Amino acid sequence: MSTAIVTGSARGIGRAICEKLAKDGVENIVVCDVKAEWCEETVEAVKALGANAVAMEINVAEGASIDAGVEAIIKQFGAIDICVNNAGITRDGLLMRMTEEDWDSVLDINLKGAFLMTKAVSRHMLRARKGSIVNIASVVGLMGNAGQCNYSASKGGLVALTKSAARELGARGVRVNAVAPGFIKSKMTDVLTEDVKNRMLSAIPMGKFGEVEDVANAVAFLASDAAAYVTGQVISVNGGMLMP
Repeated sequence: MSTAIVTGSARGIGRAICEKLAKDGVENIVVCDVKAEWCEETVEAVKALGANAVAMEINVAEGASIDAGVEAIIKQFGAIDICVNNAGITRDGLLMRMTEEDWDSVLDINLKGAFLMTKAVSRHMLRARKGSIVNIASVVGLMGNAGQCNYSASKGGLVALTKSAARELGARGVRVNAVAPGFIKSKMTDVLTEDVKNRMLSAIPMGKFGEVEDVANAVAFLASDAAAYVTGQVISVNGGMLMP
């Protein structure tokens, strides 16, 4: 029996990941976000796909919240086989106008949160000598983006965290990888003007925005036994926008 935890999974990419893991046969899926009630729709969607799902309130910026959540999962299910660090926020603004608070809040959730969660789940994965951790990075963590110094730094740091953790944990059978999405259809892109959308699309060779399912498919591959010899890697899901 396999158990997965997906942070920031009340909606969007996180919800799509939960649904894809359920379709792929993961038996237990812990849907977590900063408010447990936000997770109920995702929980019901996962259950409709035949998997067991529970909602859990976890603030990834607080180590005590993560530790309590991880221990509760271990007590209920006995193991954590898959961890997807998806929780993230944006506080966009030009460097010269960005406040220290906006910098700290983005780094705390996007980067420190992944560090704290990885640290907490890896203790149990190392004992089991197996496990897959997948971090959701971003194309801007690889190429940068004006107005997103904090977000880009958090996602670039997440890529470095992925590679370093993979080197530390690999000998005990724990794999750590990342997915770096490009522009994905979301509420954020829905409100953009046609002019802005067209400028963004002009930078994408495939000429379209990605879907949340495109990201979920990459995550599911990295979490599965099909990627048993894959660790320390970053899979870009960006329609060709960036080709390192």
